[in-house]
Amino acid sequence: MPLPKAELHLHIEGTLEPELAFELATRNGVELPYADTEELRAAYRFSDLQSFLDLYYALMTVLRTEDDFAELTDAYLARAAAQGVRHAEIFFDPQAHTSRGVELDTVVAGLVRALERAEERHGVSAQLIMCFLRDESAESAMATLEAAKPHLAHIAGVGLDSAEVGHPPEKFREVYEAAGRLGLRKVAHAGEEGPPEYIRSALDVLGVERIDHGLRAMEDPSLVARLVRERMPLTLCPLSNVRLRTIDVLKNHPLPRMLEAGLMATVNSDDPAYFGGYADDNFLAVREALGLEDEQLRLLARNSFLASFLEHDEERRSRYLAEVDAYDFAG
Repeated sequence: MPLPKAELHLHIEGTLEPELAFELATRNGVELPYADTEELRAAYRFSDLQSFLDLYYALMTVLRTEDDFAELTDAYLARAAAQGVRHAEIFFDPQAHTSRGVELDTVVAGLVRALERAEERHGVSAQLIMCFLRDESAESAMATLEAAKPHLAHIAGVGLDSAEVGHPPEKFREVYEAAGRLGLRKVAHAGEEGPPEYIRSALDVLGVERIDHGLRAMEDPSLVARLVRERMPLTLCPLSNVRLRTIDVLKNHPLPRMLEAGLMATVNSDDPAYFGGYADDNFLAVREALGLEDEQLRLLARNSFLASFLEHDEERRSRYLAEVDAYDFAG
């Protein structure tokens, strides 16, 4: 039985496995430029973030209906549960769908249908975080936030993802201010490929409560000190970092140094269908490559629940933390 954990950095579109992609393509009359799942998997070799995004957006065209989004989400939840995930805070990208004619209502309805039965079917609690594409305009982000207002009962927060370099957090100041006025929680990708200054801006300009990735914080000792002092969670994605070449090999990942510095690090899967592993696969990979001890893994799992947006349900969070504390690695 895997170590209990929360997953805080997971793009639902990035859980689209090749088998489901072909199934949905057939259902929806979409022709994929790959002969079969083996050829598609062979395309999962990326030189950087942009090379991944090109395939990510191209493959997303198979997602058309409410049933598609519900099936995608339910498949992720089943895999997550098998990997010890008790709670998931799931990113989705409305602009990637509305830009190709899929209504936001359709996307949210499908996601929510799966999430409403997540605990009954999989024993996983879940929340949605709506992300803005940072390589789109700030005006498009604001329009997306406006369009999402009828669905805010089902959306816990907002995030910022896609191509980072050249799109600093400042670009989205106004939309994040508007999201805050609506009572939405705020997170943002920063310091994956972008510089440490993007992390500072995400904190100071956007007012985020978590930094997604934050890998390059280690280049700035004063920033590290601030993140430690403020107990700012970082949602790290080790296998993703290797697949996208931000880290050359996993054994060089700074996670041990981050823990030693006192950073509130968590381990997540990002886009697991593309990056070679789901939540516990990432835990097992860092344990093996970095020589992490059991108590370091337990700390990462505890951090994941402490960094989650479960303040409204302290009884649930306490129960999850108790599971982590009681976990027997030898069992």
